Amino acid sequence: MRIAFLTAPEGVEQVELTEPWRAAKDAGHDPVLVSTRSGEVQGFDHLDKADTFPVDEVVGETSADAFGGLVLPGGVANPDFLRTDGKAVAFVKDFFTQGRPVAAICHAPWTLVEADVVGGRTMTSWPSLRTDLRNAGATWVDERVVVCDAGDNVLITSRKPDDLGAFCETYLAQFAKAAG
Repeated sequence: MRIAFLTAPEGVEQVELTEPWRAAKDAGHDPVLVSTRSGEVQGFDHLDKADTFPVDEVVGETSADAFGGLVLPGGVANPDFLRTDGKAVAFVKDFFTQGRPVAAICHAPWTLVEADVVGGRTMTSWPSLRTDLRNAGATWVDERVVVCDAGDNVLITSRKPDDLGAFCETYLAQFAKAAG
């Protein structure tokens, strides 16, 4: 399965990109780094610059049709940037419209709020997003990983880097299930 990993040009929490990416590769999938512009993505370890990663495809030049699922890594700045980019928001929303699975960790659900796809969903996130998610119509719970199939697609969410093991295991199982 081709899996899109959508990040802004900078601000992505590196471990929330690299661990799910490695898990996808190890499971035989084809992870694809998608961003809002070509070049490289700057990873961060909290507020410190970390490694850079080459962008494979650019939002606006690709579509959800090209992928079996979407992973949204967190980091505070990453989803804040993505939710202000109309093409990125439309790209995310299209996965929901097409019924394709989406996995989001930490602060990444901010982009889902902007895409107006969390209403009626049960989900988790970094605790500071709780009010934003509730205001957008979601039910927020404090759990390591949450699988919600109350919409047209399956949505997998997780709270923080400490939950990456459960997040990776769960998103891969749910993506496989959605693929049939």
